[in-house]
Amino acid sequence: MTLPLISAVQQVGVGVSNVSEAWQWYRRVMGFDVPIFNDQAEAKLMIDYTGGKVQSRHAVMALNMAGGGGLEIWQFTSRTPQACAFQPEPGDLGIYAIRFKAPDVTKAYHWMQQQPNARVEPLGKFPDGQGFWGIDPYGNAFQITEDSSWFGRTDNPIGGVAGVVMGVSDMDQSLSFYQTLMDPCEIVYDKTDVFEDIPASVPNQRFRRVVLRKKVSAHGAFSQLLGNLHVELLQALDREPRKLFADRYWGDCGFIHVCFDTLDMAALKKRLSGNGYPFTVDSGGSFGMESAAGRFAYVEDPDGTLIELVETHKLPILKKIGWYLDLQKRKHQHPLPNWMLRMMSLNRVRD
Repeated sequence: MTLPLISAVQQVGVGVSNVSEAWQWYRRVMGFDVPIFNDQAEAKLMIDYTGGKVQSRHAVMALNMAGGGGLEIWQFTSRTPQACAFQPEPGDLGIYAIRFKAPDVTKAYHWMQQQPNARVEPLGKFPDGQGFWGIDPYGNAFQITEDSSWFGRTDNPIGGVAGVVMGVSDMDQSLSFYQTLMDPCEIVYDKTDVFEDIPASVPNQRFRRVVLRKKVSAHGAFSQLLGNLHVELLQALDREPRKLFADRYWGDCGFIHVCFDTLDMAALKKRLSGNGYPFTVDSGGSFGMESAAGRFAYVEDPDGTLIELVETHKLPILKKIGWYLDLQKRKHQHPLPNWMLRMMSLNRVRD
């Protein structure tokens, strides 16, 4: 049996023009109200993706304690963030949408319909279950779907991040990359068709549509919190897709990366580089972000979409009393006790 080197989505980076305003919306509407860090610093290691110049930023990473990955809400403070010059379409190259999960999709749909600054498509059927598409106030697309992996209950009808929807130019090349990264995983479906649920501006477009799923397992300190992982790949067959971050910087508006919770960075680096996917950024050792720390790295998928990898070393459990967990002292990758992870909810920010 192949031991996993990643467990799930740890977070998705969302570039915005006002981090405080955006986080307020995401915590009130989407339930991301437990901060892991709230940090202002220079992004020195990302210079190759920020125009050859070190840029300053303000970033907040927050969790939804129902379970799932978090959001890293990210704003340049040294320059004006640039929006995409065109309206993103499904199949455009990069991260097109976040996949959020909900314990009751119908309830989540009615909740999102009540939000005056969000747009939602009709509730319907995806090839792997019930769900719906929407657009947040910042122009970012999302899916909300059903899921079987949950950590707890919250007052919000929406859970955390279950995965992403990514546009690719060559499905077979992309499948090879993501299967190497996510191994072991399964193909939920692989279909080529005109899909009624995909909100494309021009009707009757054909897509090749593949969903990879990595089911929650007993590997990884945070696996029970993060849950199942879904990566949906879309290849537009009837048009030439555009690159979502063409002529822009990492950190500009939109989905800047998807971050995977990494269990053994050295082994993953060897696996990926051996298959022709070298790290383009590697902190090497532990890198601190406010009260959290870990080794982080970046790799590009075949279309140049940035994939972040984080091996967590230090995590705040209860900031008020200075309780921080040093994961480097653990001798195994078994899940942390649920009671310990639930203590993080005491850091919740309420509106």
